[in-house]
Amino acid sequence: MLSASSAARTVVAVRGLHRFLALEGATDIDPAADVRPPTPPKRLPKAVSVDTVTRLLEAASLGDTPAALRDRALLEVLYGSGARISEAVGLDVDDVLGPDGAGPAAGAGAAVRLFGKGSKERLVPLGSYAVEALEAYLVRGRPALATGGRGTPAVFLNSRGGRLSRQSAWAVLRQAAERAGVSGSVSPHTLRHSFATHLLEGGADVRVVQELLGHASVTTTQVYTQVTVDTLREVYAATHPRAR
Repeated sequence: MLSASSAARTVVAVRGLHRFLALEGATDIDPAADVRPPTPPKRLPKAVSVDTVTRLLEAASLGDTPAALRDRALLEVLYGSGARISEAVGLDVDDVLGPDGAGPAAGAGAAVRLFGKGSKERLVPLGSYAVEALEAYLVRGRPALATGGRGTPAVFLNSRGGRLSRQSAWAVLRQAAERAGVSGSVSPHTLRHSFATHLLEGGADVRVVQELLGHASVTTTQVYTQVTVDTLREVYAATHPRAR
């Protein structure tokens, strides 16, 4: 039996053949004109446990070098705000806002101004761990990295003082995963998925999570509720005496 994706590709190929034959005059009608490929099932986002996230974050902060401070701050911001990797590396210093909404500032009540798809702007609060890591980096790490650059406003800098690239940010997480002994594929989007899943598991309203993630439609966010329902089913099946 074909999978949904394979069946969809087969239907598309058959429709293309019949359309071609009809256009060429080889057949009078196109019998496949009204045939639609099956809708593939939604792929559930991959999330990791809170313990795994903690191990990743701790593995990113080995040492007190400017790069180590940056790496910890980067991963804390990714998980603490649910930012896309492009949004995180696109942060400028003025996008780190204090509790009064003015920036640049860190400290209690800080938030980051993220620019999502279509340059849509949103403010996302940061938790104490992300704030602490970001403040340590801005005070003790970024100035040292900035000495080799040309005054870029970027928050996260590379060793030459320029804006950190998406590829380099991926490498930061990949190296942290290796040091933490986390198996499987872990990407910056994994931290975004985990951010959303952990919020919903903690009781957050799906529309609040929608705003934090910057989704245009709540339908996009609702896929995460399926993840939490599946988790509930697994726990129920494993623990309830009458589940089997």
